[in-house]
Amino acid sequence: MKPAEIREMSDEQIGLTIKDTVKHLFQLRFQSATERLETPSEIKKARRDIARLQTIQREKQLATQKKAAEGAKANG
Repeated sequence: MKPAEIREMSDEQIGLTIKDTVKHLFQLRFQSATERLETPSEIKKARRDIARLQTIQREKQLATQKKAAEGAKANG
C-alpha cells in the first residue's frame, strides 16, 4: 500500500485497515509457527504496512490538533 493511497483514506478507513492488517499479521505468524508459511516476506510486509498506516494516522491527528490550536489562538 502506497502512502498516497493511505492519505486519501478517511480516519475510519485507516483504522479498519490497521485492524485488518493486524489480523492478517496474526494469521501469518500462526502459519509461520506451524511451518505452513509459503512466503516469509509477507510478515515483514505486513509489519511495514501497519507502521506506515499508524504513521499517517498520527500525522493526521497532529494536523487536526494544529488546526484546532491555531483556531483557538486566532479567536482568543
